[in-house]
Amino acid sequence: MNAEELVEVVLPGTVEPEGLRIRRGAVPTAGPGQVLVAMEATGVSFAEQQMRRGRYYDQPAFPFVPGYDLVGTVVAAGAGAAPGLVGTRVAALLKVGGWASHVLVDAADVVPVPDGIGAAEAETLVVNGVTAWQMLHREARVRAGQTVLVLGANGGVGSVLVQLAHAAGARVIGTAAARHHDALRARGVSPVDHRTEDVAARVRELAPDGVHAVFDHVGGRGIVDSWRLLAPGGTLVSYGTAATRDDTGSKQWPVLKLLGRVWLWNALPNRRRAHFYNLWAGRALARDRFRARLRADLTEVFEALRRGDITAQIAAQLPLSRVADALRLAESGTVLGKVVLTP
Repeated sequence: MNAEELVEVVLPGTVEPEGLRIRRGAVPTAGPGQVLVAMEATGVSFAEQQMRRGRYYDQPAFPFVPGYDLVGTVVAAGAGAAPGLVGTRVAALLKVGGWASHVLVDAADVVPVPDGIGAAEAETLVVNGVTAWQMLHREARVRAGQTVLVLGANGGVGSVLVQLAHAAGARVIGTAAARHHDALRARGVSPVDHRTEDVAARVRELAPDGVHAVFDHVGGRGIVDSWRLLAPGGTLVSYGTAATRDDTGSKQWPVLKLLGRVWLWNALPNRRRAHFYNLWAGRALARDRFRARLRADLTEVFEALRRGDITAQIAAQLPLSRVADALRLAESGTVLGKVVLTP
């Protein structure tokens, strides 16, 4: 790949993975307050899987460059951006734009990656790590001795969640297909097969008094079971609508319906709480506070990796030119961890 050439992946519309396009052009120039990051690793999140179907809640109009987050080295800084950032490996949360060889980012939005952490390792923990950390510690406030249920415990967010919960001293129950159960047991997780078992019944056997927190990325009708499994004082954290990934029709309706349930449950005197977690909450109204919280939480996640509390789950590593294969692999549901893209 020519270092002076921009290479990016374009999502032209609601296409199959093979419909993604590679576009080449001139490397952009950093403007005021911006840095130019040479991407070393980006990834495939559930968000891109929804965007491909036109199902992500607030995705931009087609065509656009997907890529929720990235890790790379700052190669240029615009006016007003700290020149000391040049040569630094950083992580950035973008929502879109990361599937490219070079990306412009506001300097205030980059977070330094500590020495000793590789780009692909760090990439697995940007959106997934911050999401898991904030849901566990800011929303559910899980403490030692509590029991939590993680749906999709083998996934990108789920695999980080179970490790962070275990490090916090919690007992963890996790749903996953049977092929992932040995890996989950090795992490101290009590696995439940969501394909062959009655999840609610099995969780009640494992936690007769209920669980202190449920982390649910599935949504749909199953969210009611997640709510009913809570112990008094427990917290449901809903953070997705995977159940509706392949649906047609309004992409906003499943989210609005979920928000309505959450509002209703919280309005009732039932000694339990429900949250719909949104990683971007507060960014529009208090950007500096949002940035400070993101930096603090991602720094905590990187420190947890350095301590060995969590490991970087790289499901596969493929070049940007094989993005269709990467997306298909991520959508297959067969992998443990995150599919990473490199230049």
